[in-house]
Order: sequence, then C-alpha cells, then structure tokens
Amino acid sequence: MGKTGPSRPLTDQSTLPTHGARTLTAVEVDSYSVELADDEGFAGDKANKGAFVRILDEIRKPLREAGEDPLGSKPSAQISRKKLGALLAKGDPEAGAVVQSAVEDFAQQLQKVIRQFLKLKVWRDTQCIVVGGGFRASRVGELAIARARIILKTENVQIELQLIHNDPDEAALIGTAYLLPAWMVDGYDAILAADIGGTNIRAGIVELNLSKAKNLSKARVLELKHWCHDDEAEIKRDDAVERLVQMLTGLASEAKKRALRLAPIVGIGCPGTIREDGSIERGAHNLPGNWESDNFNLPRAIRDQLPRIAEHETLVVMHNDAVVQGLSEIPYMADFQRWGILTIGTGLGNARFSVRPKPK
Repeated sequence: MGKTGPSRPLTDQSTLPTHGARTLTAVEVDSYSVELADDEGFAGDKANKGAFVRILDEIRKPLREAGEDPLGSKPSAQISRKKLGALLAKGDPEAGAVVQSAVEDFAQQLQKVIRQFLKLKVWRDTQCIVVGGGFRASRVGELAIARARIILKTENVQIELQLIHNDPDEAALIGTAYLLPAWMVDGYDAILAADIGGTNIRAGIVELNLSKAKNLSKARVLELKHWCHDDEAEIKRDDAVERLVQMLTGLASEAKKRALRLAPIVGIGCPGTIREDGSIERGAHNLPGNWESDNFNLPRAIRDQLPRIAEHETLVVMHNDAVVQGLSEIPYMADFQRWGILTIGTGLGNARFSVRPKPK
C-alpha cells in the first residue's frame, strides 16, 4: 500500500514558483515521495544503497565462515562501488562472481519494486521510468538497472527503463531551474541551486544557457561544491544549514568573479513531502537533526542568512529531491506523456509526471 503525500486541493501554480508545487510550467507532478509498503516492509528498504550492501553481505557470509571470501576481510559497506566495478571488469574471477551475484539479486529486488509502483493508481499508464541517484553513478548500479530492465522486458512488462542523462551529482541542481517560470530567469545567466541528501549536500552555479536553448536543455552546472555531512559525527541541523549557506555565498562570489548575471534565486531539492510554506511534512528522517519540526523552515533559514543576491532580495524555491532530479529529464521525455523517476541513494526517492499541454 502506498501513500501519495498531502491531499490538499491543487491550485494553478504555473505563474509563480511555489514550494512543493504540483503544477509547473511543463509538467504536472502527479505524485512524489510515495511510501510503498507490503508484508515485508517498505519498498524503499529493498532498493537503496543499503539494500545492495546487505545483499553483498549475505552472499559473502558463508564464504567468510569457510575462510574463502575473495573480497577479503573488509566490510561490504567500506568497499567503494568503484572498487566493486573494477572487480567486475578485470578483477579476480571469484571476486567478480560475488559482485555479479549481488548485482543480480539487487536487480531482482529493483524490478519487483518497479512492479509495485506500476500497480499504484497514481503511477498507472507510466510509459518510462528514469533511474537516478548516487547508486546509478557507479558501474554496479548501471549493471543492476540494466539487468532489471531486461527482466521486465522478458516478462512483458511494458515500461521503458532509462538511466538519468545528466551526471547524478548535478541532475537535481539543473532540475531546480524547471521550478521557475521562464519570465523569472529571462535576462539572467545563472541561478544558485542545492541538493540536500541523506549523505551529501551539493550546491552549484547552474548556467542556464537560454541563448542556446529556451527550454533549458543546454543548462549545465558551472561550479560545484560538495560536502559529505555523513562523515561528521553528530552534525546538528543548524550547523548543516550554516554550512550550506556558506557554500551558496561562496558560489555567489564566484559568479560575480565570472561576470555572470546571477538571478536572485536559490533552487533547493530536499527529501520529504514539501508543504507550500516550505516546511517539511515527512520523509526527512535521513537528514541530520529534526528537519520536520514545526519551528523549522529551510527556505526561510536560507533567506535569513543570504538575504540578497547581487542587488535584489533572495527568492528560495524548494521541492522534493526526486522531483527536481526528474525535472532535469524534461528535454529527453518528448516521446512520453507520463513518466516517472526513481532515485537510488540513501533512500529510494520517487516521482511521477504528466506533460502539460502547451498553452495556446
């Protein structure tokens, strides 16, 4: 059974940016941050980075007990996905076989989760699913996703499964530009954007390149700052926000050095269900501290610490992180009317979109 987030009435939000908006310039956000559950627990726990580590551990367990683990003594969680990918490509055959087994088992779980999503009313008639998130950035992730696609095809499940086109570290930053109506960025070169995750926080300058493509298909991340907050013990929420503001402030200075016309806008992707006032209703449990408190509002906190960009007051617009990753795919979805995204990272993010008719 899945929950689809708040059931408040939807209003026409296509002319002004609104936190967590369901109606955007190019698409309707049909659903996001669905919590799928069955008798075995939440679907997100079966198809995230932690699930792959658990699968690899289970495969290695009997080998370790027999003293024949080809991956050695290092815990699975401490073996980088880059290392695992290298073992698949040219490592010891037995080590590669262990990793390949984990890829196969994860692919089987992923395709089952996809089937669960496709049974939901709000995901009905989905034609394409794009897979993003940090796991997609690795070779083992790409292979697992490709294998899930093959399983679905051989079992005659009518869905196109694709890898996200932009760099997974940059897709959400680029996607925030689609939260804005065209007139709001007309005449500017770039915006600031941030992607907040359960392990990392990334912020960047998104160059819009509107002179090359009005539909933002040429937008790119010009400068990127990255902070792995998961490496720091007991990091507090307010400390994380302060660090994020420092990153954004540094990027604003960098944009000025590059003589970029920076729009006074910060686009934010953040886990959870986002209310219209910018507070987080649920789903932010992987972030440091309590981000769902009634006394905390991230857009307001950023604006209070970064009140002006260039000569204008700062506008902060926030949406779910899977939504903004999905929005970065708009230029590539011309052949589909209804499509979705799954982001495989610390959790399993999700969103479903329908293309809006072009205004006459």
